[in-house]
Amino acid sequence: MAAVVIGAVALTGAGLVASVVIKSPAQALADAGPPPRDVLTAEVERRVLEDSVIVRGSVTAAQSLEITPTVRGEDGAGAPVVTKLALRTGDTVKAGQVLFEVSGRPVFALKGKLPVYRDLKPESSGDDVAQIQRALGELGHATGGDRSGFFGAGTKAALTSFYASVGYEPVPAQADGGSAVAEAQNAVTAAERALEDLRDAAAPTAGQGARKGADDDGTAVSRQRAEERALADRDEARQTLADARAADGPMLPAGEVVYMEGFPARVDAVTAKVGTSVEGPVMTLSAGALVVQGHLQSYQKGLVRVGQKVEILSEVSGVTAAARVELVSSTPETGQDQSPSGEAGAAPAAPAAGEYRLEVRPDKPLDTQLVGQDVRLTIQAASTKGKALVVPISAISSAADGRTVVTVQETDGTQRRVRVRPGTTGDGYAEIVPQNGDALSVGDKVVTGTDGGTQR
Repeated sequence: MAAVVIGAVALTGAGLVASVVIKSPAQALADAGPPPRDVLTAEVERRVLEDSVIVRGSVTAAQSLEITPTVRGEDGAGAPVVTKLALRTGDTVKAGQVLFEVSGRPVFALKGKLPVYRDLKPESSGDDVAQIQRALGELGHATGGDRSGFFGAGTKAALTSFYASVGYEPVPAQADGGSAVAEAQNAVTAAERALEDLRDAAAPTAGQGARKGADDDGTAVSRQRAEERALADRDEARQTLADARAADGPMLPAGEVVYMEGFPARVDAVTAKVGTSVEGPVMTLSAGALVVQGHLQSYQKGLVRVGQKVEILSEVSGVTAAARVELVSSTPETGQDQSPSGEAGAAPAAPAAGEYRLEVRPDKPLDTQLVGQDVRLTIQAASTKGKALVVPISAISSAADGRTVVTVQETDGTQRRVRVRPGTTGDGYAEIVPQNGDALSVGDKVVTGTDGGTQR
């Protein structure tokens, strides 16, 4: 019993000692408390600092056009059907070239800026007539003596010659098959014959000399009046014939021509097949230098100005190109697409309300394979004049007296504050200029914070 009591006392003592000496890891960590904070630093650098604005944009041409034809067959009945596709996606288009055929009629491209809004017929006049005259003349089909802007005989001859060069007959301006001209010609013939008969009847013949003066004055006056009327009838018939001939001849239907500002143009898409009905665009063309169009948010608009440098990057192909800002809209968009009617889908999507249109023009022509691609635009909004001292923005703080300072960590662990004037910011860095003669050199370590949080 004595041995048992002694053993129990020994075990109780050992347990008491163990409870004081031995601790769990969690208890040991709790008793130790937090470790001292490490100071985070970054080196002062000297380099060119740029502030950049990054937005998305779409590569498109200066002019892009979706072609939805309105051409119908010769009988004018039924929905238009694609009967021939002369080009494929990626092909180059020349002025005067047939693009495709609808219901047996051609659709071709000519050079011009004015949009098509009406059929052009003989005797028409206007700027659109002058445009077709210039376009035909550049292709070698002279319009003769026609004055600019008037669809006369010379323009009719030039248009007929052009249609023949592409293998088609022009559509006649009059749908009567020439009957108006034929009827006017018959009227002229009849009037001329009536005048001749009247004059023959009034001319003296053999045996009539003795009766000279026998006719009374009334008969002479009647004959003179009849001849005057016959002359007027003949002149009127001739004028009607001239008018009929002037109105007769070829016309240029609005549905058979599209105008592009420059050539060569490009086929960006062919969206129809031979034999299908025309229910939308058949082909998309683009012309002119490629540009990039995008949109700026309201907070970005003030940072971007015309002439600023831009880097274009295509993530698809890895192609980069230098460019400059060509246009920044001065007014925000309403949220509706304000593209002119007929522009192709290669243009960027309609901007959201409050966004500003942006256009970027490359320094060198872009590869046409980029048309329609979504690219990244890095706009250089500001830049230091040469290399400057820069530090991370987090290294700049405000002292109690309101001064802007950076804190330098010395090699011996001590710290000193340097008053600075901040300048251009970009990519998380800021330009700094030491003030009041304080020293700051490249390689100095400035405090950016601690591992427990950013220093204030």
